[in-house]
Amino acid sequence: MAVFERLTRRHLLGLASVALASPLLMSLPRFSRAADEHAGHVIDSSSEPAGTGEFIRLDAPRALKLAVNLNAVCLAPVVIAHGQGFFKKHNLDVELVNFGNSTEVLLEAIATGKADAGVGMALRWLKALEQGFDVKLTAGTHGGCLRLLSAVNGNVHKLEDLKGKTIGVTDMASPDRNFFSILLKKHGIDPVRDVEWRLYPADLLGTALERGEVQAVSGSDPFMYRLIKTGKAQELSTNLVEEYANLSCCVVGVTGKLVREDKRVVAALTQAILEAHDYSVKNPGAVAKGFQAYALNTSTEEVEAILHDHTHGHHAVGPLLTKEITTYVTDLKTVEVIGQGTDAGAFAKEITADVFS
Repeated sequence: MAVFERLTRRHLLGLASVALASPLLMSLPRFSRAADEHAGHVIDSSSEPAGTGEFIRLDAPRALKLAVNLNAVCLAPVVIAHGQGFFKKHNLDVELVNFGNSTEVLLEAIATGKADAGVGMALRWLKALEQGFDVKLTAGTHGGCLRLLSAVNGNVHKLEDLKGKTIGVTDMASPDRNFFSILLKKHGIDPVRDVEWRLYPADLLGTALERGEVQAVSGSDPFMYRLIKTGKAQELSTNLVEEYANLSCCVVGVTGKLVREDKRVVAALTQAILEAHDYSVKNPGAVAKGFQAYALNTSTEEVEAILHDHTHGHHAVGPLLTKEITTYVTDLKTVEVIGQGTDAGAFAKEITADVFS
């Protein structure tokens, strides 16, 4: 399958998710009230998001700290939510705290109350949550983000071709390594014994692939997207294939204390984040433009193209979120990431919170 066809398929999945999976489809902002401070837009404050209950506006302003990676393109909708008024219309005063790629520091900050909530990749968080961090997941925000690439002029054209080969990654605990380990296992390849994983800095993955030091590389956007655009790498697989086509990739995590003591605040924050993601489906150009104030070394065109490749219209809350997390935990057990003694269903139920019930 050609690279163009694969990218188009990802784009179509993103568009389809709006119609089929989004609990907020009918709540896309209508420009009539609540001034957008930066872009000159206004957001309707009377929408009632289907699937998350009635629209929540807090009686009194509430200040919260939200931990994010400001350079993650998939989080662009959350990052620009200030400018588009999504937090403000819920009476939330949200401060973004940049924790970069340090998942353990981010989760510790949430668990200890240094941050009230955060957004990150489920497959990076689950092993850490198994260790007992007091963090509850309240929503899956979208799907996509992860890609597995092979050299255009190489001899790896399908997953089965990777047996006995080497895959370049930036982190042995990365969500892409975890996901593609799961996928390889499902295709008859033992990701622990049949494949070698080799560490490289993100900006050297393409060089390693071109030199033949590795036969495939995995990672997240924008690095993987850029490698494809060079014409030297092709998309071998993504986390939008097979039974994962409609699963969340990133999740909202909130300190357990806040969930237990003020569920309405948590629900309002979660609604605002999901509304921002739905807005990005209809307005990727506006989101990409607003993201330039925060992102490093990106362009509006690049961010917009990447957003099209993700399923920002797919969200999971309540029982659906618990079901998706159960799937991931079950799969992570098969590749020796999550302990074999862990009950996947019980663990997923323990770390998720239905804040809209």
